[in-house]
Amino acid sequence: MLLKQGTHTSDAARDARSEMGVWLKSLREQQGMSQRDLANTLNLDYYTFISQLENGRGRIPPARYRDWATALQVEPTSFVKKLLSYNEPLTYEILFGDAG
Repeated sequence: MLLKQGTHTSDAARDARSEMGVWLKSLREQQGMSQRDLANTLNLDYYTFISQLENGRGRIPPARYRDWATALQVEPTSFVKKLLSYNEPLTYEILFGDAG
């Protein structure tokens, strides 16, 4: 999801986070994992963090990107690239153009 000129930034950012949440949930479900399963795999204290992300609130800490990619069985580079498209759409556009 890329921000277009004239788009209200907070609305676009909220929409992008929601889309990211749907994407993360689909990855988790493809692995047959519950939120609690994923939290346990990632050694998180609270599975509610997974719920928050899937509902468009919060971000995965960059230091944990590889752990998440491994847990969700996604190649790390493509995982981070997709996260970047949701979390930092302007940076993504500069690095990769409009293709996403």
